[in-house]
Amino acid sequence: MNKTIATLVTLAILACTASIRAQKTPDYQLIETNQQGEGLRMTLRFDKGEAHNHPLMAVWVETDDGKFVETLFVAESIGKGVFKHADRSSGKWMPGAINRPSALPYWSHKRGKKNSAGYFLPDAQHPEPDAVTGATPKGDFELRFNLSNCPVDKCRVLVEINQSWDWNEHYTNSRSDDPQYRASAQPSVVYAALVDPRVVPDTLQLQPIGRGDEAGKSGTLYTDLNTLTTALQIADKITLIVGM
Repeated sequence: MNKTIATLVTLAILACTASIRAQKTPDYQLIETNQQGEGLRMTLRFDKGEAHNHPLMAVWVETDDGKFVETLFVAESIGKGVFKHADRSSGKWMPGAINRPSALPYWSHKRGKKNSAGYFLPDAQHPEPDAVTGATPKGDFELRFNLSNCPVDKCRVLVEINQSWDWNEHYTNSRSDDPQYRASAQPSVVYAALVDPRVVPDTLQLQPIGRGDEAGKSGTLYTDLNTLTTALQIADKITLIVGM
């Protein structure tokens, strides 16, 4: 092989390698919340899974012993209590107020505030602040936020994810007549990572620690996940980068 052909082959291999790398590099949507916080800076990197299809989610922080501290991000429809396609009284789908207690029950009960209808949820009269709400990302995203205060002890960052009408062989349409259950099917999945503020920077992987109440009637965290299938495939990987 002469020098010219060898050079062309090398360039072709390098171009092909670069192309493969480019295809494997996710295009993360950037979301920034709670920018006024003066505490620890973090980045939550969410890589979507095979079953990802417009899920609802909440991200929050609590103390090591499970006491709620603050919400860092929540899907706007839950955080404001208004869904974009909830009212069809005019003959077409319009934004409307609706309660979805089965969507993110672990977060909502941890938050501990009831709305005017008696649910542990925000509503239009008592919404979550704009600083921590936003449209649910359609794919991979990076959520960058500051804690409001720097923790002196270890804390946990949690993510709760739920996808509507996500049926499987266990969570079937005939399992219950409860309309809240039927709006959810497979229950929410809760992920968590323990953060030590003395170890900065640090990179942690959030792990699934349980599932929420399938009808949203309680804030119980059920630790058995054997009945879940696609609910565990909404997220492929959730990474927390502390101090960046």
